[in-house]
Amino acid sequence: MIRRHLVVRGTVQGVGYRWAVSREARRLGVHGWVRNRADGTVEAVAEGADEAVDALVAWCRSGPAGAQVTGVDVTDEAPEGLSGFDIAP
Repeated sequence: MIRRHLVVRGTVQGVGYRWAVSREARRLGVHGWVRNRADGTVEAVAEGADEAVDALVAWCRSGPAGAQVTGVDVTDEAPEGLSGFDIAP
């Protein structure tokens, strides 16, 4: 089990990015959350099997149609045993 903290930059708000991340995370069996930040970025935490979390991070580098991702900062963190995947306010 691994945990990654992501900050996604670019045109990632107002394009369904959070919803699409949540859908992809659930498809992959990844737990965590995603939210918009006031600075225009999207922040997410992803926990789960190494391969599944890595696949979600790779997906976040392009995102859904309409998004224009210019960068993703990824930080490793200690897993907390999250369950489900939430879209935070």
